[in-house]
Amino acid sequence: MLTRRRFLAQSAASALALPLLSFKTQNRGAPLTIDSHVHVFERNPRFPFAPGAHPPAEDAPPEKLIALMRANGVARTVIIQVIHYKWDNSFLLSVLNRYPTLFHGVCRVNPEDPAAPEELSRLTEEGFRGVRFSPAADASGDWIRGPLMPPLWRRCNELKVPMTILAPAARLPDLVPLIEANPELTVVIDHMADCPLDRPDLLEHLLNLARYSRVFVKISDMWSLSKQPYPYADAQDQVKPLLHKFSAQRLMWATNWPVSLAQLPYAKIVELYRDQMSFLTHEEREAILGGTVQRVWPFGL
Repeated sequence: MLTRRRFLAQSAASALALPLLSFKTQNRGAPLTIDSHVHVFERNPRFPFAPGAHPPAEDAPPEKLIALMRANGVARTVIIQVIHYKWDNSFLLSVLNRYPTLFHGVCRVNPEDPAAPEELSRLTEEGFRGVRFSPAADASGDWIRGPLMPPLWRRCNELKVPMTILAPAARLPDLVPLIEANPELTVVIDHMADCPLDRPDLLEHLLNLARYSRVFVKISDMWSLSKQPYPYADAQDQVKPLLHKFSAQRLMWATNWPVSLAQLPYAKIVELYRDQMSFLTHEEREAILGGTVQRVWPFGL
């Protein structure tokens, strides 16, 4: 039964979504822009943060994100489960249910839980379009080489949802056996593996993954790597070998909102990828801004 409260909630969601749903017709000639990586969270007693979490003082609700998308011509967005909720994906699921045409969601499951494959299956049935793992560089991240990984990666492959990895570049060789065992699985490396600009030896670990045709890279968080002011020419230089090895069809941009707000406002991040990076051809820019994301996380546009 459609209650008054639910009707009002759905009407509000539709009102927010409407300017974005017609993006393609309103922006003929402009490159389709899909953000591949943001987080949302808010203080809500229905969706408590995980014990020990320390979220920022300012919430990042989806409605604020939608307003920024609308103001900056971003058509769709992939939301990554934020660590503040740890393995409880219920808040993000509520957002996906409220705005099903605007967002896809990437969940988290506990990689050290033997039941993680079943949990991933359940979350995929509920509507999630991928999973994210974050192995640390130190011994606490050695689970990526452990016995629970092969069945979890196989399940991800069976479900045909992307595997997203946030890991330092030194960890990337640990992914190779898992990638080779699941050649049809789409794997997305976040934030250029946080590879320091002065460590070409570590960058080589990322470049070596280009030989696997289903590995993609987010060229995001350039501000965190750069030692120069906007538009981060030194970090842009690191994108160039990635472009050469992977091609633009396997690279994607992201705002990493709201984490990025410590460095840049949302509009400036969009500008960085849409208007800077002059070494990109028109076709390469179109791929990075939207085409690659649309291949990995297809939206009904």
